[in-house]
Amino acid sequence: MAQTRVEQKERTRRAILDAALALSEDSTLVALSLRQVAKEVGIVPTAFYRHFPSIEDLGLALVAESLDTLRTLLRELRRTAGEDAGTIIDGSVAVLVEQVRQDHAHYAFIARERFAGPAGVREAIARGIELAERELATDIAHLPGADTWTERDLQVLSELIVGSMVTTAERLLGTAPGSAAEERVAEAARTQLRMMLVGARNWRSRTT
Repeated sequence: MAQTRVEQKERTRRAILDAALALSEDSTLVALSLRQVAKEVGIVPTAFYRHFPSIEDLGLALVAESLDTLRTLLRELRRTAGEDAGTIIDGSVAVLVEQVRQDHAHYAFIARERFAGPAGVREAIARGIELAERELATDIAHLPGADTWTERDLQVLSELIVGSMVTTAERLLGTAPGSAAEERVAEAARTQLRMMLVGARNWRSRTT
């Protein structure tokens, strides 16, 4: 019986998250009310608080779901790809394309709330992106030739790469899965990342 209650609570929590994604699709989280979400799920408003303290906390959970999953997948890819930069680039773009396909609503939510959402949600998205940049900088430091770069230069390169991936994700949101438009966006991303890598390989950090 205890397990059944736990499962029911998780199902309700999932329903609340899904309802918030659907209801905020044409606006932002700021315009969403707790009562709207509760009505969509079929629960009384007070039941909402058993799962989230506020609408903003609900938004934070949605941010974590999206960015944590993507970061984990990209870290694992870099770990298994070794030092082959081409494999890392192709694999990273493929992971991003697949994630946007599978969780389109989540990434559309991130794109909307990144600039228009509640302050806490905007900050969570910014922190998630910054964490991805720091993790990437750590991994780049192990690539051939990167041992001569300063910590700041490693961070600058990771910011460029993550920024490109963020822009690519936003562009992918406007394409149909498997379409020629989707492939054009993916190919542009691969090309851009390779061009960054060419520049990086010829970069020499200033020591003064």
